[in-house]
Amino acid sequence: MTVWISRVDPIEPAPGPLYGLTMALKDNIDLAGVPTTAGDPRNTERATSNAFVVDRLIEAGAVPLGKTNLDQYATGLVGTRSPYGACHSVYSDQHISGGSSSGSAVAVATGAVDFALGTDTAGSGRVPAAFNGLVGIKPSRGLASTSGVVPACRSLDCVTVMARSVSTARQVFDVMVAYDAEDPYARRASSLPHSKSTEPVIGVPDAPLGLDPLHERAWEQALNQAKRLGTVVTVDVGPLLEAADLLYSGPWLAERWLAFGDKMDDDPAVDPTVRAIVRKGAEPTASDAFAGFYRLAELARSSESLWSQLDALLLPVTEMHPTLAEVAADPIGVNSRLGRFTNMVNLLDLCAVAFPGPMRDDGLPFGVQLLAPAGHDDLVIDLAATWCGEPVDPLIAVAGAHLTGQPLNHELVRRGARPAFETRTAGDYRMYLLDGPIPRPGLTRAVSAAAGPGIEVEVWSLPAAELAGFAATIAPPLAIGPLELSDGRQVLGFVCTADGADPRNDITEYGGWRAYLGTTL
Repeated sequence: MTVWISRVDPIEPAPGPLYGLTMALKDNIDLAGVPTTAGDPRNTERATSNAFVVDRLIEAGAVPLGKTNLDQYATGLVGTRSPYGACHSVYSDQHISGGSSSGSAVAVATGAVDFALGTDTAGSGRVPAAFNGLVGIKPSRGLASTSGVVPACRSLDCVTVMARSVSTARQVFDVMVAYDAEDPYARRASSLPHSKSTEPVIGVPDAPLGLDPLHERAWEQALNQAKRLGTVVTVDVGPLLEAADLLYSGPWLAERWLAFGDKMDDDPAVDPTVRAIVRKGAEPTASDAFAGFYRLAELARSSESLWSQLDALLLPVTEMHPTLAEVAADPIGVNSRLGRFTNMVNLLDLCAVAFPGPMRDDGLPFGVQLLAPAGHDDLVIDLAATWCGEPVDPLIAVAGAHLTGQPLNHELVRRGARPAFETRTAGDYRMYLLDGPIPRPGLTRAVSAAAGPGIEVEVWSLPAAELAGFAATIAPPLAIGPLELSDGRQVLGFVCTADGADPRNDITEYGGWRAYLGTTL
């Protein structure tokens, strides 16, 4: 089994949140000084710079060890379409590893690296994670830059991370997510919506999914486990499954042809199955493309009601785990079946995280995934952590000296906290100016007061292990306690005891600490 296409000498790690963690890169992601083959040996030109996400990871202390095997040009979910050789699951040499990020998954599952980057256009980060017992995070489109990544479907491509735990995958995700002005498909994380639920509602399909028997038994166990995540309801997933069928037709197959169709006839190293699939991308007309866009819009509208009911949707990652022989006998048909629950995620602008479910009766892993609308990445990652028995980092709302750019913000940053989103408190909070060496506000809830617009706050995610130490730095009359946000959620926050709320120092009218400071400069 060929896992690595190229290896590099380890570098001295930079100080940072990923200090010393080793990583592998799917070989369609640039690493300076190394060819980016995309699984095609004729691509021998060495990359002159790192991909945007690779730069961020190295600067955060990660150490690249090399480039990994893949389904050629990221076209496949099987891990067998490579002139470098097929990969198999670490659990069975008879069963596929899943693709296209096949080598990356195996490198992590064997312990060769701490984490690996893949790409996920149709499920290529989630399927190999599922087949190797890993966690695979597929960010909302545009949150992680694709600059320096060989495109498959440029409008849909996502860089994904695979690791053996949710915690490690999340650490990498947090570093990867950054706005890249050079990527025309980049989006700012702060512009995306966030979950409004206090008790998560988890959707599951309301009809049988046609899983193979071993998968079906594991799925039944997974449905029972889902109840510990929140309220479970059944929903119609028909529009999502129909959207999945669109990916290898019309606009998106033509997009693959646009990306690398010139290789199909002149390059003898191109895998025959990849060639057969991508050549069809030259056939659709402009009217075919628009017909595809129109149908996708109809299905997206049909699925809107789904997300008004749910915080996240639980699905299997695949309906089966095929053998290498089964793929060889029917390479396109088996691959199509593997994408049934994954192909639609980027088309419908969803985020996703795959993680291990109950083991199958034959000892092979069974992967499940949580899907949610774009911008709800933290929610599905938190739910995955809960499922896997890992601690979930608490959210803390800050309103004064701990805000970004304020004198005590470093107390959050040095503990590994990360900004989650900005919002306002519930409308019945009052803000008071407090005495002390550093100007700061105190928030007190006045239930009898008329509701206002609330107070501006930043919400940060703080590692659970750091909460007690952070709370110990808070001087009276402030303390860490429950605080309600404008959407009804409760998080931790800085609350002021009644003896510190001097009515003569009420500054609620400013609506936020920064606005108040602006009047004192």
